[in-house]
Order: sequence, then structure tokens, then C-alpha cells
Amino acid sequence: MREAVVDGDQRAGTAAGTAVAADDLPDGLLVADGAGRVVVFNRMAARLCRTDPDAALGRDLRDVLPLADADGRDWWKCSDPYGGLRTRTRQPERRLCLGDGREVLMSARYVREHPAGPLARLVVTLRDAAPRERADRGRADLVSTVAHELRSPLTSVKGFTATVLAKWDRLTERQKIFMLETVNADADRVTRLITELLSVSRIESGRLEVRRAVVDLPERVRKVVAGRIAAGDPADRFRLHVAGPLPELWLDADKVEQILSNLVENAVRHGAGTVTIVIEPHEEGAAVSVRDEGTGIPPEAVPRVFRQFWRSRRRGGTGLGLFIVKGLIEAHGGAITVGRAPTGGAEFRFTVPAGAPEFA
Repeated sequence: MREAVVDGDQRAGTAAGTAVAADDLPDGLLVADGAGRVVVFNRMAARLCRTDPDAALGRDLRDVLPLADADGRDWWKCSDPYGGLRTRTRQPERRLCLGDGREVLMSARYVREHPAGPLARLVVTLRDAAPRERADRGRADLVSTVAHELRSPLTSVKGFTATVLAKWDRLTERQKIFMLETVNADADRVTRLITELLSVSRIESGRLEVRRAVVDLPERVRKVVAGRIAAGDPADRFRLHVAGPLPELWLDADKVEQILSNLVENAVRHGAGTVTIVIEPHEEGAAVSVRDEGTGIPPEAVPRVFRQFWRSRRRGGTGLGLFIVKGLIEAHGGAITVGRAPTGGAEFRFTVPAGAPEFA
């Protein structure tokens, strides 16, 4: 008799432990027995289904978890887990609708005591579909943005190229040079967009590589500024100030130039007045501040500045530049902040560690 009591206590303890473990899962979990009655219904499943977990136990799973496909058909009648093919072992994740219309991501495992035997347990996992939907919207936004940004330069390239090929002998030298310069500038614009897209992909997937070498930071800034001046910006709009000697900096030269180019372009496009770049020693590395004299960034917008597709009130560009800047800086082990410049405009300040030769 004592053994039976002990055995019963052990079973009760095991069941309690299973319930606690199920409630710890980040996804919803429903387990039904061979008759379709719910035997496990964890806290996340109750939250997703908006059902009392205690009231769900012992009920038919079809009543506890009413699911329908995109066409409104009863999912349980379509899939027939208990009466369908006995060779099935799983149901891949798919988007389905609950009874109130909310979407969930559902997958299932068919547990059989022996192959091709009757279903002993049906294990269903549930996840909220909202994060997946946000990710899908983000990808759709990216495709839409890229298509929009590519359309203008490619239309220009196609138009001018067709004109040059068709009317070469009738064009003046000045017209030819203008058209070829426009084609060249638009080709550079497409190249920059492709570079941005590759950077976004590598940042999001964690595959961003940093190839370290000794970098002369002031010289990189001068190169970026010289490029802006060559593109038509007045030379007196830029000012570089190096405050003190810098340590030897082991950075990725190309990525540092991409960071500086994005920040300077952002200051030119969205700011006003003089664009000041200040470089100074910072702890074991360096700090770079890019300041303008515009209206600055509203305080309520500051938390969103480094998100994908963020744009100022003057909409322009892909909205990826500052997201990429943040990812590139963090890949170096640095950080970036945005605030108000002493001159009243926006100030983007980033820090990078010096790095070490063994990581080059």
C-alpha cells in the first residue's frame, strides 16, 4: 500500500513538474491525448487563445483551439490529425486564424506508439504572428524603398544612354559631357545603394567582417570632405578640428570612410550652415563628432533615429544610412549617440577603441 502511495506521489510530482516546465516555455503549448482531450495547456497558449488554462484541460482540442485557414475553412476538419494518414509525423509551421480572427503561427507533432499506429498524442505549438508580420512589412518596405530609389537613376541612365547612341553625331561636345557625367553620377548612386543593401544584410545576419589596419582618421575625414567639394559643395562649408594627438587606431578603413560619408552627407542634406567635424582622443581610442547648424533633431525623434527607414521631416534617401552607421560602429566595438550641437544643430558623436595589431 505504501508503495502505491509513493508511486502516486511521484506521478503527481512529475505532472506538477511538467506543468511548471510547460509554463516556462516562450511559445504556446497544447498537448491532446489519443481521444483529442487537452492534457497540457501552458500559460502562453492561454494568453494567445485568451482562455482559462484550467478550464481548457479535459476539453476537446477543437473547442479549445478553433483554427481556420486563410479561406475560413475549419483547419481541424481539413487536416484531420486523428483520422488522416497514419504515416504523418508532423505539421510544418503555418499561419492560421483563431476564432476571433487573430493570426497565430501553428506547428504540430504527431506522436505514435509505433510507426503507422493510431495517434497517441498531438503536440501543438503556437506563436504570435505579429512579430512575423512586422518582419514581413519591414521586408516589403525595403523592397519598395529600393525600387523607388533605383527607378530614378536607372531611368536617367537609360534615357541619356539612348539619346547618346541615337544622336551622337548631332550632339555638341558640351551636351555629350553633360550626359556622360549624369550617367556616371547616377551609376555611383546605384552603386552606393547596393553597398547599403549589402551592409544592411550583413549587419542583420551578424556576418559583418571588420578588416583592421592602421587608419589615419583625420586623413579619412579630409578625403570625405574633398569628395563632397568635388561633387559641388562649397569648401567653406566644412571645418575639421583635431583636438590633441590620437593613439594608433586599428580600424577597417573602408567602413570608417562609409561611416564618415554617411554622417557628413546627413549633416549636409538635413542640416544647415557649417559642418564641423571634431576628432579627439577618447579613453583608449578616439571620438568623432559631426555637427551642423540646422534646427537639430526633435527630442521625441531621437530614439528612432538609428532605426531602419527613419527619415526626417524632409523625406529623402533610403532611411538606411544611420542604421548602417550604428551597425558599422558597433562592429568596431564602439558606440554612437545623437544630441544637440553647441551651434544649435544636430551632433552625431561616435567613439571607437584603438583596437590591437593582433586583431588586424
